[in-house]
Amino acid sequence: MMPLDLGSFYIDGEWVAAGDVPTHAVVNPATEEVVGRVSLGTKAHVDQAVAAARRAFASFSQTSREERLALLERVADAYAARLPELAGSISAEMGAPMGLASAAQAPAGLGHVLHATEVLRALPLEEVRGRNLIVREPIGVCGFITPWNWPANQIMCKVAPALAAGCTMVLKPSEMTPSNAVIIAEILHAAGVPRGVFNLVHGDGPGVGAALAAHPDIDLISFTGSTRAGVLVAKAAADSVKRVTQELGGKSPNVVLADADLEAAVRHGVATVLRNSGQSCNAPTRMLVPRAQHDEALRIAASAAAEVQVGDPSSEGDVMGPVSNKNQFDKIQALIQAGLDEGATLVAGGLGRPEGLARGYYVRPTIFGGVRNDMRIAREEIFGPVLCILPYDTEEEAVAIANDTEYGLSAYVQAGSPESAMRVGRQLRAGQVHLNQAPADFSAPFGGYKQSGNGREWGAEGLLEFFETKALLRPA
Repeated sequence: MMPLDLGSFYIDGEWVAAGDVPTHAVVNPATEEVVGRVSLGTKAHVDQAVAAARRAFASFSQTSREERLALLERVADAYAARLPELAGSISAEMGAPMGLASAAQAPAGLGHVLHATEVLRALPLEEVRGRNLIVREPIGVCGFITPWNWPANQIMCKVAPALAAGCTMVLKPSEMTPSNAVIIAEILHAAGVPRGVFNLVHGDGPGVGAALAAHPDIDLISFTGSTRAGVLVAKAAADSVKRVTQELGGKSPNVVLADADLEAAVRHGVATVLRNSGQSCNAPTRMLVPRAQHDEALRIAASAAAEVQVGDPSSEGDVMGPVSNKNQFDKIQALIQAGLDEGATLVAGGLGRPEGLARGYYVRPTIFGGVRNDMRIAREEIFGPVLCILPYDTEEEAVAIANDTEYGLSAYVQAGSPESAMRVGRQLRAGQVHLNQAPADFSAPFGGYKQSGNGREWGAEGLLEFFETKALLRPA
């Protein structure tokens, strides 16, 4: 499924042919077949797009709250009309099962538009403080670099608040999942986003991503991806002292307390890790259980993993699809081997594809028990359907193990009472803590401590990232 024009970029309100540039093969991870080719932009394309955004900022930054609210409402309507097409493109490009693509992957982008609208409607943009006036003004031209794992979600959690604030932007989506970004560009065009406010340049990190990060006329760079790449983006951005927001890697702990319902907690933890084939930065991939319950937790986890059907993402029913690409598949296999070499107990899954699947980047749902927190599988972000179960002796030790990581994006606590969950949750060094299976909430800020990033997305905090604060001092 690749009917869209991937040889053009959306710049200054129109589609511009990429010209004679290299292309990147778009591969369906379920079949390993090339389903399209996307043109890779250059610094010249970035310069053209940034110039358009800079011109548009002069007028778009002066639009009223009411004008931007009306624009966001039109974007929401146009987005809703394209939901089935978005879900199909995401499934074909990154392997999300159609059920997940239709229920979560594609609608997540619409959720960000609706929440940005709500936040903008209520957010104070001016405040009288004493005799002075404090105002919030749009920060300027923004550069967005987004990943392949939740592509529409990651695009719209940046684009929606930028539009709400009155910013203009240039987007570089992942070259592995380009067509949903093209659909989003068409949605914004149909909604009447003014020329130059939104621009799209396809490309890879070294070509387009680096040019965006370093560009002197970009005022904010927002990056979602690996910590390694995030460091490179921040270094490239430093010379121009632009604002940098980053949502990076994670190795989220899931602390199961002794008074929790063990069966429910473990099954929920396994399901949350395996969702999206483990390709979520906030997946709770380290499950901490009381040592006395460790063996029972392994039994429950193995049973839950055995019930998961791995298969064609376009098929009917509830399945787990492939991981997104060959590099990711190879990395996951290497880390599973590392877990075996380090002496972790394999209780489900393991190396190779699931039985009956000879093609496609399918990974067996894998559970390791008896894991120590100094093992590679407990410290490195695997980004696949692999769960590590670690025993602990005391609640204090559980908190210490949970916090013993370079990451701090999300954490999870399962307890028998809300009070116990809150007590432990307050001690965890993470930007978002899910207590007793609380679901994601777009009105809550999302972002990380430590090497999981800087800044916040979602909610009022996410919108505030796109403003500068000005003090207008008045005489007495």
